[in-house]
Amino acid sequence: MMFLLAVLCVLYVWSPARLIGGQGPTSNNIPRKTVPINRNGGRLFHEEGFWNYTTMLLREDLNLLILGAREAIFALDLDDISLKKAMVKWTVTNQQQIDCSNKGKDAMNDCKNYIRILHKNKDGSMYVCGTKAFNPSCDNMSYANGQLNLENKQEDGKGKCPFDPFQRYASEMVDGALYTATSLNFRGSEPVMMRSTDEIIRTEFASTWLNEPNFVYMAHIPEGESNPEGDDDKIYLFFSETAVEYDSYTKVDVSRVARVCKGDLGGQRTLQKKWTSFLKARLDCPVPNINLPLLVQDMFHLCQDNSTACVFYGVFTLQLDSSQCSAVCAYKIEDIKTVFSKSKFKAPYTVETSFVKWAMYSAELPDPRPGACIDNHAREKGFTKTLDLPDKTLQFVKEKPLMDQAVSAIGNRALLVKRGTAFTRIVVATATSLNGSSHHVMLIGTKSGSVLKAVNYEGEMVIMEEIQVFEPSEPVKILRLSNTKLYVGSEVGVVQLSVCECGRYHTCLDCVLARDPFCGWDLNTNRCSTIDSTHRTRTSTVIQSLSDGDASQCPLTGGSKPVNISFFHGNTVKLLCQPYSNLAKVHWQLNGQPIRPSNTFQILSDSLMIFNASAEASGHYNCSSVEGKHKAQHVVYDLKMWSGPGTTASLRDIKEKENTLVAMVVILSLILAMLVIWNLYKGHLPLPCCHSRVKDTPNRCRDERFSANQAQQHKVASSIVNMNSNNNYANIQRCSRETERLSTTVGSSGQISLRYIDDESEI
Repeated sequence: MMFLLAVLCVLYVWSPARLIGGQGPTSNNIPRKTVPINRNGGRLFHEEGFWNYTTMLLREDLNLLILGAREAIFALDLDDISLKKAMVKWTVTNQQQIDCSNKGKDAMNDCKNYIRILHKNKDGSMYVCGTKAFNPSCDNMSYANGQLNLENKQEDGKGKCPFDPFQRYASEMVDGALYTATSLNFRGSEPVMMRSTDEIIRTEFASTWLNEPNFVYMAHIPEGESNPEGDDDKIYLFFSETAVEYDSYTKVDVSRVARVCKGDLGGQRTLQKKWTSFLKARLDCPVPNINLPLLVQDMFHLCQDNSTACVFYGVFTLQLDSSQCSAVCAYKIEDIKTVFSKSKFKAPYTVETSFVKWAMYSAELPDPRPGACIDNHAREKGFTKTLDLPDKTLQFVKEKPLMDQAVSAIGNRALLVKRGTAFTRIVVATATSLNGSSHHVMLIGTKSGSVLKAVNYEGEMVIMEEIQVFEPSEPVKILRLSNTKLYVGSEVGVVQLSVCECGRYHTCLDCVLARDPFCGWDLNTNRCSTIDSTHRTRTSTVIQSLSDGDASQCPLTGGSKPVNISFFHGNTVKLLCQPYSNLAKVHWQLNGQPIRPSNTFQILSDSLMIFNASAEASGHYNCSSVEGKHKAQHVVYDLKMWSGPGTTASLRDIKEKENTLVAMVVILSLILAMLVIWNLYKGHLPLPCCHSRVKDTPNRCRDERFSANQAQQHKVASSIVNMNSNNNYANIQRCSRETERLSTTVGSSGQISLRYIDDESEI
């Protein structure tokens, strides 16, 4: 009973309703501009019959985008991806597809060759791997004479490429050696971080190392030759996994960063062909009033000219429902290094012989420090390579690779928190503003098929645009950045966008209030232009205000020319007024006085509705938008009630006349219909059936005579029968007269012509 109550308490605390509370102003960031698909200015590539465009390699030396899809690799023009330069297919055989299907996989979806690894080799060729129907394989590929060519010297891809095409993975090519993080077996139960060389080095198959991980990103960060400690280069791996250190009744996932040393050769006896430098730490991305840790979905690192000054940007989502809330956090490489080099370790302790509790390890550490690279300190002690490290150090790393301290985000808070949006991918571009300062512009892919463009100004997050790239049902699966071009991949295609599309801002006010570090208003050309070195040399002709969006320097514009509109009494009138941005508030005035919502007036985000308009609604309407401290006039209307030229009659009189006219038309139509029916009844108008009726008259009369004779022979006392007999006798007399009036003429052709007697007295 107590156990059940504890579980219910945990579920209550972690319920989605309690996960998101008041998150401050950063949780409701609204994109200033919303750009629909048909206006994003992008270039699309999609090849009929091919899907899953989710692997990219930028070959700026060849001016190509190498694109991996399902069973095909494309070479696209880097400046215009709609131009296909080359293509090579890499398909599975029928037997491979059958073998994959026999193992329980979907033959039409899983048992294909999904391209997952694309890297450049030292000689300029490319290394490519595919899932190959759950039997991963790798090959080398070259581009020459406008053709992509596979060498067809396929090698085993296990540990390099995932088996499952929909499983997350990470890879990096460093000095000709491939570093990967994926699964080593068909079932995906053996996660591994591995370096593929002649001597393969990998992680241990232990939950203390990797526990149901979800790999997302890998990066090589050089230390540089001038490093004072003589430290080795590092390869950093970002992923999420089930935490072993939390005491709870349910699984809790956490975000991690791990790292290994580039020169790691494994141990001599302990950790043979295993990493001796594998350490991992928790990544914190704090969001107020959220209890469970957010999970990392993607990372991107940006380094300045000094490679040691790097910043990692990551997108995170909730682990219960990613669509409820997403965040962006940034981490300095120095903070990550400090955690691995100076933080204490966590260690497992057995409690009551069955329960394992992780706690900080407070005892003395072995020397050299466990997990450290071979640096000057190690060399001084005679350890020149990891094979020389003592077993005591290696055994410690094998059992306790987890750091006690977490890596904190810059400022101990998220840069951006957004409700109702699931972030999927991120890249970061560098923009140099008019005054020469550098800004990091984040480009964030979403599950709804859009890209957010955002920048942080000293703690203030500004989302400049939300650009819809794909339909909402197509999530962004990959982002790649080359100079000012962004390449966005999904299941259905790839779109190329420009990250500095300044032409979307049509006025000085709109351009300056966008606070886009790429853009400024050029007074000479009177348009919003991309900032370049020419603009920076003559700043007096360009207006840009990034810190507060001050557009007071913009030249004054003349008033809008009024639009004349007439309306009918009692009608509903809609006056359009589209604001420049989603952040602007629309203000309406009638004859200089503010309009307030009422039964007559309803103010919408893009228009003013006037219901049951009367003469009092006539007047001078002015629509302006207010964004920040700035007000801009959009449109002016002169509204008046319609009246005919040369008359002062009101609309009600006109409507009464219209109603009278309609009534007269209806009455005349009825009279005409009655006249037509009367003439038809009297036989004045011929009908198509008249000929058949005339031809059948003799026969019908004979039938009626026969019926009458039969009726007279029966002695029936019923009055109804007598009445019928009288009617039949009358019909006989009428039929006799009609028969006599028919004039029948038989011509030489044998045709019978009937003369119609138009004499009412004779009939």
